[in-house]
Amino acid sequence: MLDNQMNYRNCCCNNNNSINNFNAEMTENECNEFNQVREEMFQNIKCLNFAITELGLYLDTHPEDEKAICLHKKYCKEYRELTDKYQKVYGPLTIQYPCNKWRWLEEPWPWEGGDF
Repeated sequence: MLDNQMNYRNCCCNNNNSINNFNAEMTENECNEFNQVREEMFQNIKCLNFAITELGLYLDTHPEDEKAICLHKKYCKEYRELTDKYQKVYGPLTIQYPCNKWRWLEEPWPWEGGDF
């Protein structure tokens, strides 16, 4: 399902439809699966970010630990790939994402029933 979604939303800059319009076109089951994938991806992004930070702190005091260095590089690569996928489908995670459109303004804010 994720690959189909990625084909639909190549980038928030290249697509004028908001994610709300995209969700409105889906059945309830598709929408639930779409949101479940989103939450799972976001959770994995947070876990990778935590692991990268902690390994970086460890490497500050153990700079010769080759296993930790390899693991840090692996997690950084996975993090980049996962954040790229997430942002292509769901929009920017941070202000550094290269996008000319402020998509988060189109989505509901947390006090308006938004998820994030």
